[in-house]
Amino acid sequence: MSLYLPLVRQEGATPDERDPLQTAVHQSRDTILLVEDEPAILSVLRRALNVAGYRVLATSSPAAAVQLADEHAGAIALLVSDVIMPEMNGRQLADRVSQLVPGLRCLFMSGYTADIIAKHGALDESVHFMEKPFTRAALAAKVRELLDSQAPARS
Repeated sequence: MSLYLPLVRQEGATPDERDPLQTAVHQSRDTILLVEDEPAILSVLRRALNVAGYRVLATSSPAAAVQLADEHAGAIALLVSDVIMPEMNGRQLADRVSQLVPGLRCLFMSGYTADIIAKHGALDESVHFMEKPFTRAALAAKVRELLDSQAPARS
């Protein structure tokens, strides 16, 4: 399987404007639990979040994500999860992990549109959602927005 991502360049932009991900690096070192069942996408997302300054606990399995959350000694600030996965959907995963990590914020993502996923009951209007594909900069900006929106304990 191959994964092709478009290269986007802005003519006339300064280096800082060309790659907002690099300029928006935060040294907060928040921990993010990342769950994506497609290995290539998991790898790209893990790398993007690491570059943005986050600690990432990454797995392709919802069951392994629950175990990681249970065994992790520090705080987990955010769950970033695919919606449609084997074993359980992203919403079910968030419910299970939230029992272990009170105050957990969640960001769901999918290649399906939000309205299609909502019809299957996996998400409701109150959740944060990103439709795939998205840029590294868009991911970094959304994660930062969610982490800055509330102030539960962070690692």
